[in-house]
This record gives sequence, structure tokens and C-alpha cells, in this order.
Amino acid sequence: MLESALCSVVGAEHVLTDPDLKASAEVDWTGRWRGTARAVVRPGAPGEVAAVLAACAAAGVPVVPQGGNTGLVGGGVPAGVDGAVVLSTRRLSGLAPVAADGTVVAGAGATIAAVQAHAAAAGWQFGMDWAARDSATVGGAIATNAGGLRVLRWGPARAQLIGAELALAGGELLSRVDGPVKDSTGFDLSGLLCGSEGTLGVLTRVRLRLVPPLPAGRAVALVGVPGVAAAVALLGAVRRAGADLAAAELIGDAALGLLDLPAPLPDRWPAYVLLEVVGGADELAGMLAPALDEGDAVLAAEPGDRARLWRYREDVTESISRSGVPVKLDVSVPLDRLAGTWAALPGTAGTRTVLFGHLAEGNVHVNLLDLAPAEETGAVDRVLRLVAGAGGSISAEHGIGRAKAPWLPLTRSAAELAAMRAIKNALDPTGILNPGVLLT
Repeated sequence: MLESALCSVVGAEHVLTDPDLKASAEVDWTGRWRGTARAVVRPGAPGEVAAVLAACAAAGVPVVPQGGNTGLVGGGVPAGVDGAVVLSTRRLSGLAPVAADGTVVAGAGATIAAVQAHAAAAGWQFGMDWAARDSATVGGAIATNAGGLRVLRWGPARAQLIGAELALAGGELLSRVDGPVKDSTGFDLSGLLCGSEGTLGVLTRVRLRLVPPLPAGRAVALVGVPGVAAAVALLGAVRRAGADLAAAELIGDAALGLLDLPAPLPDRWPAYVLLEVVGGADELAGMLAPALDEGDAVLAAEPGDRARLWRYREDVTESISRSGVPVKLDVSVPLDRLAGTWAALPGTAGTRTVLFGHLAEGNVHVNLLDLAPAEETGAVDRVLRLVAGAGGSISAEHGIGRAKAPWLPLTRSAAELAAMRAIKNALDPTGILNPGVLLT
């Protein structure tokens, strides 16, 4: 029996079959994607992950890898594959000492916050950050090529990945977390896992690039602007002025209006830009002044005041969830098409639409509220076709998951999809890893 084999690998206490104990692993963060797992298994070492996969492969049982379960597209829960084993990486949370070359090997289940704290203790910084840092894991971040608040400065998850250790569907363990950073010996199998969403293997450890910490002297501005075109122009002006940007975020008026926070500015504006720069408030004010023919701003340089302004961006996701169960669409478009796409999104969706995102990357988090179940597919189809028509991506940083798999051909060619399927078939010939995710 599979459950007995799994218990022999990880211990009975780490094979959850009771419905109440499995429940939190069977539904995603949005509450929209759910299924029934045969068991939730919690291996505590890379070898145990490989053995779990070997046992499931022998039994012909699908496996759904799961990290912090903070995803938004149903990629880490057994929706549509009832009877699958959910393989949780939460216990794989070890952190090796930071190496002299500024890299660190982390267990796939280590949280973003834990890696940040570990790096800081050694005088370094981890280049990924977002509001779910206390729950999201580095394995999940790599598997989805997550982005977040610091992509402008250090790039997405792919840019932080040096090497990886993974367990293949048949139970083999491949490890590329040791050795020099410079290595030109064949295919980059670690990089292949970035963005694969658990369909090619299960990450057990990752070797991450760390970066020098941001200087303590930084300033944050929250700027009200008359529209997204003005926001893009403001970003360009600040860049041309030589700003050492650490972040550039965009918040729509509807999103800011949901926050349980005092109004940041005397007047209400159609859009708000949050900028963080290395330097002082006076320097930032000087950069903003020529660009603010229309608009208003509040600036902060002290850490507490900076954190207060950041709340206007970081609290948005939770405030939207308090308004209902949204359909979340994470998209991106070329920056010169951002204003037009942003303006067209509410009418295209045909429902209450709340928008925010990462300005510099043209990344918009589209939240559709008040949709009846029968209306969801049509609204999603219209929005994703609008984005694809603007030359954009239907997923900027959260992956494809189950939610967007039918629409992947909008932005990936037939040849690309065929190549992806060939790789999937080579590494997972029986198709047990995360069926229904990414590729239909």
C-alpha cells in the first residue's frame, strides 16, 4: 500500500491522511482552487523526497509539489487531480553558512524571510522580496520564477539562482549546488527548473546569489499622478535625473481606496507611484520637482516613515481579499503600452477591477471582483487576449498553474510548446508530476 511505503520513508507523523490535517494543503491562497489529496507527505531530507517520488511512481499516483502555498494560479494544490499526493517541502528549511563568494545553499522549504535574515546576519542581502515573505518559500519562488518588489534592482528569481538540487519523477536525485559559480559544462539543468512549476522535478535545495545590502540612507516617495501615462513619464524623468532606484510601484485609485489607512495626500489621484531611492529625501525631492507639473507627493527618509509609506503598497493584496474572492490575473506589457492597457482593462473585464503592480516592468496585478462563476472564464479570456494583443505576457511573475494553462498558446508559439512538452516527456515520462499545471 502506498501510504505504508510513504510512512516507511518519512515517518507516520509526516504522512497526513486525516481530512482536517490535510485541509490547509488542499486549497490555495485565493480560496478558488481546491481538491482532495490522497495524503500530504512532509519529507525532511532530499533523499526522502526522492524516495517519496519513487514510491508514487511505482504506484502510478500523481504528485503535487507544494511550498508555502502562497501561489495564485492553483499550481500547488490538487485541484482537478483528486487522489494525488501533495509533497510539502516545508521541512526542507535548512540554511548553509553564507559562502565567501556571496552565495548560500538553502533548503527549498526555507521562507523568503528566513533567507533574508540569514543573509543579513552575514552582511549580505537576498535580492527577492514581497509581502508574503514570511510564508513563501525559495523553492516555490524558483519554481514560478517569482518577481516581487526588487526586480527593478536585482531581477526575478531566475537572476538569483546559481544551482539547484532536484528529485526527478522516478526517484533520481540530481545535485548542482556545489562547485564554482563559473561553470560551462553543458546544459543548465538548474535553470531549466526555474519557471517549471513542479512539472519537471521537485526542488530540494537551491544555491542562491546574494547581493550587497542596500545603503541605510534611502528615501521613499508616494506620488499622486493624474494617470498611468504620467506615472510612466515620472519614472523616466527620475531615471534620467540619475536616481539610484531600489523600487518603483504603481497603485490604482481603486486599490488605494480599499486600504484601512489614512489618505496619504490631501487630494485624491487616479494613480499613485511609490518610489524608493538610495539617497536622501532632499535629493529625491529635487529629482521629483521638475516632473511634478501636475501631482503631489509625500516623502520619507527615516526607517519608520519609509515603512509607513510602503504599507500603501504592501497592504493592497490583503485589502482586496477582504472585499471578496478575486480572480487574480498577473500580467505584463511593454512600458510604452502600459497606460493604454491599464485604461482598457476595466471595460474589457466587464466587472469591478482593482489594479496595482510593478511600474518599471509594466507588471499589472489585475483583480476582478463581483464575478459570478459563469462569468469568470469569459472575463479572463477577454483580459488575457487584451494583454497578448498588446505584446505582453499573460503571467509576469506568478506562473501559469492550472488557472492559465488553456491560454498559454496566446503568448507561446506552437514550436515553443512542443519543445516544452518534449522536455516534460523526457524528465517525467509517466506524467505524474503536477498534471494539469502549465501544459494542458
